[in-house]
Amino acid sequence: MQMPERARIRALKEEVIKRIEEANVRNFPGCEGKLFLISTAYPGVWLEHAYDAVSYANYTPEGRQVLAGEMRLFLDRQREDGQLPCYVLDETIAPQKGYKTMIGFGQIQECVSFTALCLEAAEMLGDEAFLAEAYEKCARWEGWLVRNRMTTQDELVETFCVYDTGHDNSARLTGIPNGCPGEYAANRPDVKELPLLSPDVNAVFFGTRMALSKMAERLGRNEEARIWREKAENVRAAILRRLYDPETDYFYDVDAQGRMRKYLSISAMSLYQEHVLEGDAAECIYRKHFRNPAEFWTAFPFPSLAANDPAFRKTRTGNDWGYYSEGLTALRALRWMDDYGKGDDLNELLSRWVMALANAENSRFAQEIDPLTGEPAQVSQWYSSAMLLFLHGVKRLGLA
Repeated sequence: MQMPERARIRALKEEVIKRIEEANVRNFPGCEGKLFLISTAYPGVWLEHAYDAVSYANYTPEGRQVLAGEMRLFLDRQREDGQLPCYVLDETIAPQKGYKTMIGFGQIQECVSFTALCLEAAEMLGDEAFLAEAYEKCARWEGWLVRNRMTTQDELVETFCVYDTGHDNSARLTGIPNGCPGEYAANRPDVKELPLLSPDVNAVFFGTRMALSKMAERLGRNEEARIWREKAENVRAAILRRLYDPETDYFYDVDAQGRMRKYLSISAMSLYQEHVLEGDAAECIYRKHFRNPAEFWTAFPFPSLAANDPAFRKTRTGNDWGYYSEGLTALRALRWMDDYGKGDDLNELLSRWVMALANAENSRFAQEIDPLTGEPAQVSQWYSSAMLLFLHGVKRLGLA
C-alpha cells in the first residue's frame, strides 16, 4: 500500500470537514449547545467519545463550539448519587435502531478521564464558572466509583462487565458478561471471575484524581489539591503492585481469585494515555511491547491484542477488540506519545493510518482497520475517531 497523491489527500480532507460540519456537529432534542456526534450508526454520544469534542477543538479553534455542550451532555444528567451516564441518545433516532433506554447507566465506559476532558475544555474556553461546576460534579463521580466499584478493597476500582472497558468482543474478557444486571453499573454480575481489576479502568481513575487535583489548584483549593494528588499516587502504586507482571514486563486484568489474565491487550496503553507510567519503566515497556513489530507495532498499529498473542485472530468483520487496530486507540495516541518523547513514532503511526484511510474503497473512514493489511473493517463508516485522526494526521504531516 502506498500513500495517495496529495490531490487525493486534499480532496478527502475537504470531504471529511464537510461531513463533520453537516453530520457530526449538531444538536438533538433536550441538549444545550452543539455536540460532536459519533456517526450515523450511533444515535447519540457515549462517554468514551467525549474526547471527540476536545480533539476537534484541538484541531481547529472553530471546534470550541462543541466543548461546553459535549461536557454538559453528561454533567447535566448526572444522578443524585454522583453517577455519570455512559451514554445519552437522540430520542428521535434511537428507538428506530432498537434502543429503549435514552440515558444509560449500565456501565462505566469512561475510556479517557472525563474529568481531565472537563479541565481541558474549561482551559480552552477560559470559563472559570464551568471549571468550578465541573470540579464539584466530577468529585461526585469519583465518590460514586469509590462507593460502588471498590467492593473488595480500597485502592483500585473494579471492572464488572465488558462494556465498562469499551473493548467489545475482546479475548481478554472471555467469560465476562457484556453488561451489568438491571442495566445499572453498581450491580455486579454473578460470575466467579468478578470483580476484575483492570489496567485501563484504573489508569482512567488515576487520571480523574490527578485532574481533580489540578482543578482544585486552579480554583485556589490547595489543600484539596494536595489530597487528590495523594489519592492519585495511591492508585498509581496499587496498579504497579497488583497489575504488573515482572516476568513479562506487562500489565494485566486480575480476577477475583487474584489470577492474572495474561492477554497482551492494548488496555495497558491507557497507562501511558493517563500518564501513570514514568521514567525508565515507561521506556522499557514501550520498547519491549508497543514498538515491537511482533506485538503492537504491526504494519498498521496498534492492534487490540498483540500479534503474537495466541488469542490474536480475526473472528468477525468488525467491532472486534481482539484483533483490529482501532481508530479510538490511534486518536488517543495524540494524548501521550509526544509527552513520552515518541513524536517520530507518532508521525509514523499517523502516516500509516492516513494511508490506510485514504486508500479504503469498501468502507469509508471505518472505526477500525486490519493491523496487518490496513483494510477497513465492515463497521460504522464515517466514524468520528477515524475522521479526526485523518485530519490531525494530514495537518501534522503537512500533507494538505
